[in-house]
Amino acid sequence: MRLLIAAVGRLKAGPERELLARYIERANASGKALALSPLDIAEIPESTAQATAKRKADEAKALLAATPEKAKLIALDERGKNISSEDFAKKLARYRDDGAACTALLIGGADGLDESLRKKAELTIALGAATFPHQIVRILLAEQIYRAVTILSGHPYHRGG
Repeated sequence: MRLLIAAVGRLKAGPERELLARYIERANASGKALALSPLDIAEIPESTAQATAKRKADEAKALLAATPEKAKLIALDERGKNISSEDFAKKLARYRDDGAACTALLIGGADGLDESLRKKAELTIALGAATFPHQIVRILLAEQIYRAVTILSGHPYHRGG
């Protein structure tokens, strides 16, 4: 099953992009044997619309355009469920086992995700109660995907990392 992080905004060159690339590389190397690869990133330009609602709608349209048509959608939203790494791993494995070709994890821009995307999502999750810049959310999400792969493969990373 392909995994896709679709995010509004671009991650500039530097340590954040390098860390993201490291987790993607690890997830792809370990995920192959579990049919959980490749992990890809789609970066969506931020909308230039003046009104918040229009910006969010434009970004939602672009995020959906970047995801395969029948992908399982997971929305990242501060109002989402807090789930454990183990439960996240089980959810990805279930989607894979149910025959999903792709699971797309959606990260909105500064204004968050449009309500239409949250309604279409199979699952809406939060990465805790704190608010993080969307660039850092990408890294945290890539790390959680790598962690999910290690959990499913019985690798010790999850217990010590």
